[in-house]
Amino acid sequence: MKADSVNLPNAMERIRQAASRDKQLRFTTLWHHVYNTEQLRKAYFSLKRNAAPGVDGETWRHYSENLEANLQDLSSKLQRGAYRARPVRGAYIPKADGRQRPLGITVLEDKIVQRATVEVMEAIYEQDFVGFSYGFRPGRSAHDALNALYGAIMTRKVSWVLDADIRGYFDAIDHGWLMKFIEHRIADKRVVRHIKKWLNAGVLEQGAVTHKEGGVPQGGSVSPLLANVYLHYVFDLWADQWRSQHAEGDVIIVRFCDDFVVGFQYRRDAERFLADLRQRFLKFNLQLHKDKTRLIEFGRFAAANRKRHGKGKPQTFDFLGFTHICGKTENGKFMVLRHTIGKRMRAKLKELKIELKRRLHNPVPVVAEWLRVVLLGHYRYYGVPGNSRKLHSFYFQLGRMWHKALLRRSQRHRLNWKRMSRLINRWLPRPRICHSYPDLSLYVTTRGRSPVR
Repeated sequence: MKADSVNLPNAMERIRQAASRDKQLRFTTLWHHVYNTEQLRKAYFSLKRNAAPGVDGETWRHYSENLEANLQDLSSKLQRGAYRARPVRGAYIPKADGRQRPLGITVLEDKIVQRATVEVMEAIYEQDFVGFSYGFRPGRSAHDALNALYGAIMTRKVSWVLDADIRGYFDAIDHGWLMKFIEHRIADKRVVRHIKKWLNAGVLEQGAVTHKEGGVPQGGSVSPLLANVYLHYVFDLWADQWRSQHAEGDVIIVRFCDDFVVGFQYRRDAERFLADLRQRFLKFNLQLHKDKTRLIEFGRFAAANRKRHGKGKPQTFDFLGFTHICGKTENGKFMVLRHTIGKRMRAKLKELKIELKRRLHNPVPVVAEWLRVVLLGHYRYYGVPGNSRKLHSFYFQLGRMWHKALLRRSQRHRLNWKRMSRLINRWLPRPRICHSYPDLSLYVTTRGRSPVR
C-alpha cells in the first residue's frame, strides 16, 4: 500500500489500540506514517505562521508558495534516507528572575518532520503516561493541572507540600538514558535514528556550531515529548510505585513537564520521599535545585498547627504562574487561594512598558487594539476565582502606563486623567473571571482512582 493511501485517523487509532492492549509491545514499523505526505501536510499547517526562521532562513509563508512539491520532496528524502537534520539557531528569552532561558530555533523542515513524528509517538505514549502528568499533552492544559492540584488539596489529607524544582532540566537530560527509554516502546530503527539526529544536530551561535553530549534544545516540536518520556520513566513510574509501597498516608502528585508538586499527609513520608528522590535523580543525571526545593506545611490544618507552635502564617508555593495560599472562605472554612505570582506580573508589566515606548507614535486605535488583546489573554489565563484583586491591579497599572506613554507623544498637549479614563473604558476590557471553581466531586474518589493519581 502506498503511503499516501493510508487513512491517517484509522492508522493512528490502530496504533493507540495496540499500545493500550499490550504495554510491553515494541513498535517496529512506524516511519512510513511519518513520511506520509498527508501527515507532513497536517504537521505543516499545525506550525505557527509567524515563527522565527532557523539557520536556513526558510519561513512558513515562503515554503507554502510551492507547498505540494516541497512536501513531496521532503517525503522522498525521508523515505530513501537522504534527510539530514540541521543545527538549531541559538537564542535566549528573558525569565522573570532576570536570567535567560536558552531556546533552539529549528529549521522549518525539521519542525515539520518532528511534528509528524510526535503525532505518531503520542499515539503510543498517551496510553502509557500516568494520570498526574499534564504538561504538553493533547487534551490537557496548565489549568487542568492547576484544578487537579486544587481539588487534591481541598479533598485529600494533605498537610505538607514538596515544592520542587529541577536544576536546568532540559540541559541535563542524558541522551543514553533517553534512548533506552524510547526503545522500550519503539523498535523502528529509522525513528530512533532520526531522534538521535535531532539530539546531535548541534546549536549555531555566533557563527559556530557546538555539540552537547546531553540535553534537549527547547523550541523544537519533539522536545516536550522527549522531556515527558524521560520524566515518565525517571519520576512518574517511580513516584507512583513509591507511594503505593512506602507511604503511610495519602500522597498526591501533579506534574506539568519539569514542574511538579507533591502533597503528603505526614511529614515523615515527605522527608523520606525527598531523600529517596534525590538519590533517584542522581542516577539519571538530574538534580533538585538546592535553593528552590522546599518542604512546607500547607493544608487545612497548617494555620492552626503553626499557631499552636508559635509560628507565623503557613508558607506559600508557586506553581504554573500562581502563588498558592492557605486561605479561608467567608464562613471560615479552609480554601486554597491562587494569586498571580507578583514577580511574574511585574516582569510582564515591565515588558509591556518597553513595548509601549516602541509603539509610541502608532495611532491610538492600533495601540488600543493591541492592549485589548494583551488584557484578554491575561484574563483567559489568570482569571481564576479568588484572583480578582490581582487582575484589577494589572488592569490599573497597564492603564497608567498607557497614559504616561500618551503624555510623551507631545509636550504641548496634556491628557488629563478624566479624558484618559474615558479612553480606557472605551478600549480596554474590564477584568473578568474566565474559569470556575473545579468540581470537587471529581476528586473525592477511592485510593488510586483520583485524576491526580
